[in-house]
Amino acid sequence: MNFPANLKYRTTDEWVRIEDDIAVIGITDRAQDHLSDVVFVEIVVAVDDEVSKDDVGATIESVKAAADVNIPVSGTVTEINEGLADTPETVNSDPYGAAWMLKIKMSSPSELDDLLSADDYKALED
Repeated sequence: MNFPANLKYRTTDEWVRIEDDIAVIGITDRAQDHLSDVVFVEIVVAVDDEVSKDDVGATIESVKAAADVNIPVSGTVTEINEGLADTPETVNSDPYGAAWMLKIKMSSPSELDDLLSADDYKALED
């Protein structure tokens, strides 16, 4: 499993990469591995939506299961990865790169303090 040190993580298997005041969000390598072959991704928020921590931002379906992607920080959606609708398998092949799901301009950056480091996230299953 891959857990990049430059990301923050949630116990619910989402990751966050900070780019200035923007939080880029996706699901972890562990999550995509548990889901297996992803066949459908639906982003359920839109650009300019105000979202709160723990809101559902996307739904993922695989050959094994379906899962919600919870938003780890509050703010305004600035961009969604529309390409995942056509190529959901990207979640399996590149969970930390091309399979990002949402970008959010954070309204409460202090919420990042509630997230886990890569080592802490990795230790959840050790």
